[in-house]
Amino acid sequence: MLFFQATIISILCYLGALGTPWLFGLTGGWYTLSRPLVSGFLIGLIVGDVKQGIIIGVAVQAVYIALVTPGGQMPADLNFVAYPAIALAIMSHASTGVAVTMATTIGVVGTIVFNFFQVGNSYWNHRAEKAIEEGNERSFHFNAIWGPQIFNFALRFIPSFLVIYFGSGFAKQLLNSMPQYILDVMTFLGGVLPALGIVMLLTIVIKKNYMWAFFLFGFTAVVFMQLNMIALAMVAVTIAVIFYFAISTNDDSDGGNSNKTQGGSENNDEEEEF
Repeated sequence: MLFFQATIISILCYLGALGTPWLFGLTGGWYTLSRPLVSGFLIGLIVGDVKQGIIIGVAVQAVYIALVTPGGQMPADLNFVAYPAIALAIMSHASTGVAVTMATTIGVVGTIVFNFFQVGNSYWNHRAEKAIEEGNERSFHFNAIWGPQIFNFALRFIPSFLVIYFGSGFAKQLLNSMPQYILDVMTFLGGVLPALGIVMLLTIVIKKNYMWAFFLFGFTAVVFMQLNMIALAMVAVTIAVIFYFAISTNDDSDGGNSNKTQGGSENNDEEEEF
């Protein structure tokens, strides 16, 4: 059973990798399958613990919620975070904080694999250029499509499978043998990292200081008023609509005043010329 689970999860790891074209390119793969929230749900379905999968997926997603990958460069490989790391955390029954710490560690290590993939692709590029010069269409297709994908599959599937198949039992034993204070430190760090991700997102989204009031209102509504997500979403939509129309009304009134001022100045100029 573990062999089958590790195989399916590792295939998903490959399908969600950056550079895999089979699921509508980046849309279905990197931007969908490699989101920790999505992978947590899928891994939960595979291993039979959907609730824990979603809980860990949400916690890990919060860490990387503001992650951007300009030019394919990234501080952590989100694909390895989404699959082998989350699968290892779920199957070893790690707490949410420990799972987040494990995920960030494996994600940083995963950048080595991704960089190796980028360097290795130069080999296929040179072979494809040579095939174009020789007019060998069959060789070009292999070196431009199939060769890089076989290489990508090997770099994603094999490490993910080995980590899940052989690492889940080892990770469980390792966590059980760790002193409690080490687990407490890992849990503390795992609790801080999601907050860091949310702060990074806020610094990107919030452009004007008064917008912090909306964030503080949402925080207060969830923590102190204990609104659920549906109620909070309805309140947020209502406030957004009121705010939009208030801004639109002010812009229209300012525009009308400016037009009147311009019209008045033009009339004054005409009178002076007359």
